[in-house]
Amino acid sequence: MSYQSPERIPDPSWRYDVYLNFRGEDTRHGFISHLYQALNNAGIHAFIVVEELQSGDDISYTIFQAIEASRVSVVVFSENYASSRWCLDELTKIMECRRTKGHPVIPVFYAVDPADVRHQRGTFKEAFQRYEEIFSYDSHLSEKIHIWRAALTEAGSISGVVIRKYE
Repeated sequence: MSYQSPERIPDPSWRYDVYLNFRGEDTRHGFISHLYQALNNAGIHAFIVVEELQSGDDISYTIFQAIEASRVSVVVFSENYASSRWCLDELTKIMECRRTKGHPVIPVFYAVDPADVRHQRGTFKEAFQRYEEIFSYDSHLSEKIHIWRAALTEAGSISGVVIRKYE
């Protein structure tokens, strides 16, 4: 028996069913490529940066518009997730949409403990120590660190899926 997506009434404000937020170097050629293919096979239109961006696009504008135009966001936390400013900026936008628009968020903890995300421990702590060293001279950037931490704490507190690396 194969899965068939339920009939949906089209909503013109949704361009994508799922927005995938992930750290490419950790998961792109393994977990994410399989997830993306499975979603496509099920008729679920997912936004993935490498597939959807066009040459000449304003990257941050296109990404933030895609988040707003998606029914749900799947955030895949992995070992080096917090070392990507792009991932953290996307997460901040996703969590803003969750708070202001009720945007559903599904966290996937890929080979990381949800508590490490929530409390910025382990590799998450290391990434923030580097940011604090780099951004210590600029109060605007220091505020950004605070916003990223809050987004991680909020997202890490949502019940999600925990996947061991080789499951």
